[in-house]
Amino acid sequence: MIYHSTRSLENGVNAREALLKGLCDDGGLYVSDELLTCVLTPDMLKGLTYRETALRVFSVLLSDFTKTELAEGIERAYADNFASVAVTPVTRVGDEFLLELHHGPTSAFKDVALCMLPQLMSAALKDTGRCVMIATATSGDTGKAALSGFMNVPGIGITVFYPHGKVSDIQYLQMATQEGRNVAVAAVEGNFDDVQSTVKKIFASDLRQELADEGVELSSANSINIGRLVPQVVYYFDAYRQLVEANEVEQGAKVDFCVPTGNFGDVLAGYYAYRMGLPVRHFIVASNANNVLTDFLTTGVYDRNRPFVKTITPSMDILISSNLERMLYYASEGDTALIARLMENLRNEGVFRVEGEMLERIRSLFKCGWADDAETSAMIREAWRKDGRLVDPHTAVALKVARERADRSVPCVVLSTASPFKFCRDVYIALTGRPLEGDPDGFAYMDALSGLTSENAPAPLAGLRSMPVLHKDVVRPEGMADFIRAAVARAF
Repeated sequence: MIYHSTRSLENGVNAREALLKGLCDDGGLYVSDELLTCVLTPDMLKGLTYRETALRVFSVLLSDFTKTELAEGIERAYADNFASVAVTPVTRVGDEFLLELHHGPTSAFKDVALCMLPQLMSAALKDTGRCVMIATATSGDTGKAALSGFMNVPGIGITVFYPHGKVSDIQYLQMATQEGRNVAVAAVEGNFDDVQSTVKKIFASDLRQELADEGVELSSANSINIGRLVPQVVYYFDAYRQLVEANEVEQGAKVDFCVPTGNFGDVLAGYYAYRMGLPVRHFIVASNANNVLTDFLTTGVYDRNRPFVKTITPSMDILISSNLERMLYYASEGDTALIARLMENLRNEGVFRVEGEMLERIRSLFKCGWADDAETSAMIREAWRKDGRLVDPHTAVALKVARERADRSVPCVVLSTASPFKFCRDVYIALTGRPLEGDPDGFAYMDALSGLTSENAPAPLAGLRSMPVLHKDVVRPEGMADFIRAAVARAF
């Protein structure tokens, strides 16, 4: 496949180069028009394991990697890193199904992609003499998953930025305690959009060329990187296979997927699967109180000029949904000039509008809904008391939105994106209606939640309490570029 920018058809590159660069030079995201013609239907995957399905998907979307490179990378990524043999098992909760994406080493869905991305980057770097510095913005989960995946990988350094004070206690400790000679972590004063926007500006700045002159490619582990997005396509196909094999769905019948998302990356992976042949009726985009995506899908107007709300679903506290740009490219039938204009409007005015047939194409496939913190907490209680399932707040948002569907004639798969023990304070309060007395830390809530539910926290999360804090830097957005320079000097 040849990949080019969402904003231009020029300067196409192969998958290896797209993966190493992460972001296009013009600020756009890498897409391939061949996605419109490739076919990988569920019947072609019948009887395959997760790893075998991954090999089929990667062979299509990352076609310039050899089958040996892909197979070896898949083995290293998924053979021993996940607590479930199924990697991403599908289970029933009431009338819906949960696609459990949190059985990896950091207990979040980002593990599925970020156990594989280092394998792909290492293969792409082999014999090139180049190095890569990953610069990543995180609203909570990507940071730790990327740090874990890239720790001590030869030829690759990683710098993670997160919004200061706007991640959960456990998410903070996962990043702040990260070991590795090639890792750097900093909190940034501001919200996630401030962090993400600054990282994008750095990619378009002189720093990128400055590092390239030193033999260091600046790249990303966010879902703007096609190598992060492609592994997430796999679990949509695998979820469908599981439903068919469990006789929950007839082969070829359509299903709905309800996805909690702020950056549009996880639902975009499902859209890629749909374009490749997965039978989907609707993708239901579930948002929190920062419901810019709900408003866009309802009205066609994307407007980030609104108050930023800090919620109990911090991974969705986002007002600029980067991966929406890829979907808009395909929905516009490849109109790069339009996409460039929309993104310029977003950058300069904070708003853009989609109308006419393009909007109707989008709205025919994507439905939406949102939940505030009170509704999210109520859903956590309902899932536990009625269904006996302990879910994290992000999953609860999607479950609440899924249960509001008027038409239940099609099975609905809800993406369960994180362990509830990553957000133990808010889950505990949702179940009991009150906080613990005093000023307890996240581990007090972890113990209390475990005692209340008789469920155990994943070992990597419970083990954080004995690990020293190694990363204490706090920077302003304008200091992020210098922080990256310093990280490069240490890593290489």
